[in-house]
Amino acid sequence: MKTNALSTWLIASCLFLNIAVQAQTKKTGAVRVVVAGTSHGHAAWILNKPIRPEMEIVGIYEPDKAIAEKNAKKYHLDPALFYNNLGKVLDAKKPEAVVAFGSIKEHLLVVQEAAPRGIHIMVEKPLGASLSDALQMEALAKKYHVTLLTNFETSWYPSTYETFRMIKDSNYVGQIRKVVFHHGHQGPKEIGVSDEFYNWLSDPIKNGGGAIVDFGCYGANLITYLMHGQMPLSVIAVTNQFKPKLYPKVDDDATIILNYPKTQAILQASWDWTFARKDMEVYGDSAYMIAVNANRMRFRNKEALPEYERNVTDKDIHVFTDPFSYLHAVLRGNEKIEPFGLYSIENNIVVNRILEAAKLSAKTGKTVYTK
Repeated sequence: MKTNALSTWLIASCLFLNIAVQAQTKKTGAVRVVVAGTSHGHAAWILNKPIRPEMEIVGIYEPDKAIAEKNAKKYHLDPALFYNNLGKVLDAKKPEAVVAFGSIKEHLLVVQEAAPRGIHIMVEKPLGASLSDALQMEALAKKYHVTLLTNFETSWYPSTYETFRMIKDSNYVGQIRKVVFHHGHQGPKEIGVSDEFYNWLSDPIKNGGGAIVDFGCYGANLITYLMHGQMPLSVIAVTNQFKPKLYPKVDDDATIILNYPKTQAILQASWDWTFARKDMEVYGDSAYMIAVNANRMRFRNKEALPEYERNVTDKDIHVFTDPFSYLHAVLRGNEKIEPFGLYSIENNIVVNRILEAAKLSAKTGKTVYTK
């Protein structure tokens, strides 16, 4: 009896240790992902490094055979990774997450296929090509209890989080009065994006608009965090088509004004900048802060002291410097999604509401009141 009891105890102990090891592996192991679409220029972020400590590509959905063959060759990927049916690759590979790099309109399809299978999702910005799409995606994510994240490049910037920290943790800025965002570049054609990327970026259905969506979403995302998720009282937008030969169906320049009870935000989104830029200016009643780029910041207080600069890196402040590290941390339980955080579904539904109001204002020439 003692021998049998000892054997039983040993077997149980081994099983417990095996479960503990598996749990630890799941806690720290790479997330198995399927890439849904490869036409987005940002797909290079993951395709050029398909295996990394936090992420492993197990399959790729690309319905266009020519694009699939081009990317397999360009990134030295096994052609067997590519599927032309999203449902089939999700069933065959059973990934933990799917990352979307197709058109913005395709985001809804990705969620429709992934959410019922219990697969978590990260899409490129913005969340949806329309508010209707975004709300359907939100409903599916909640129904099937999956994480739905939206990736913005500015979410990785140390300067973004240092701006947030100083606003939250100190009285340096005081009451925020005006925030100005400049986002964009010289234009998709001008910077040499691929044909497949240009084709849907310049399509009002597949992209949801032109520059107003492509770059207006950045400022909407950042101000929604700063305003703790509240909608602006009103939205005014003006769009321009300065280059109709290149972008005949969509705007290439947009200015959006958001009015809050104590703050005004100006979103300047354009495919007509002299150079690429993603910067943010925060003006309070006691100081201003300007996030010039990912690392460089400028400051000046109300005492009219000389403006000074400093660089901020991920060594100075906690920030994930790429979206895949963030996705890994969230799915492994090592990072909580902050309420109205930049990647969160709550924030990005508000972003789509702002964009919808902005497009309506630009179309009608009228102020859109949200309440």
